[in-house]
Amino acid sequence: MKIVYAGADARMSVAPLQALLAAGFDIAAVVTQPDRPVGRKRLLTPNAVKVCAQGAGLPVYCFERIRDHAAELAALGCGAMVTCAYGQILTQEVLDAFPRGVYNIHASLLPRWRGASPVQHAVLAGDKYTGVTVMRTELGLDSGDMLLSRRVLVGEKTAGELLAELSALGAEAIVEALKKVESGTAVFTPQGEEGVTFCKKIKKEDCRVDFSRPAQEVCRLVRAMCPEPLAFTALRGGLINLLAAQPAPAEAGTGQPGEVLRADKRGILVQAGEGCVRILSLQFEGGKPLRAADAVNGRKISPGDVLGE
Repeated sequence: MKIVYAGADARMSVAPLQALLAAGFDIAAVVTQPDRPVGRKRLLTPNAVKVCAQGAGLPVYCFERIRDHAAELAALGCGAMVTCAYGQILTQEVLDAFPRGVYNIHASLLPRWRGASPVQHAVLAGDKYTGVTVMRTELGLDSGDMLLSRRVLVGEKTAGELLAELSALGAEAIVEALKKVESGTAVFTPQGEEGVTFCKKIKKEDCRVDFSRPAQEVCRLVRAMCPEPLAFTALRGGLINLLAAQPAPAEAGTGQPGEVLRADKRGILVQAGEGCVRILSLQFEGGKPLRAADAVNGRKISPGDVLGE
């Protein structure tokens, strides 16, 4: 069975493509996003999926709008398509181009967290588990029948750490799933409506830290937005990205939310709505990542400062 692979996210999409190649699947072409300008010089740069595909000698299509190329995809004569963090909506014409189906590797335990940012929202919500689901794509948003799923503990992992784990898990899952499709042993389970949740694309304002919230929530936000787009706060008119933080017990004589209570080699202790947040690493606007102790030694943050103002 010949297949087309579509993906664009460097952290999520490369490992499944590599796994399909290693398993000997006949990949007729790879579809990804067009080259984008990168860096100060804004040089057009291919994404990691395109680089991987070209390295394997595969034809690569960089469609601005895949919906305009359904006939071109159908002409490839492939039985199925696999998508993973591709970033474009598929039309019925695109789905119809693959008689044995289109299968998506989604980074959540469906039906929880349908949508664009499932890993970040699993961390934000304090979910105990997340995972990957291989589903048959239909026109609805991540609502197709499920072929298989695999789960992992969320724990104290950042979204970046989870994405690396889920990418590897998705790579294993799609190989197993496609073998079932090829052999005619695939069993699909409808999602149903119980437990459905949705998540939208993360916007910059979603990353702003509100220290009036409980410390656990603040720290989950920091982990969910790491390594990008990064949680942030403000101090004296400048922005500060928070790279790592952990909850800490409330102290006697606490201050207002956002107030720096202590700043020493152990970190920067900040009052939250419930408990305290100990900032372990951060990045000042225009600067490099710093350990909190280095920011304290440089007198950039001191007790009495109020973050968020």
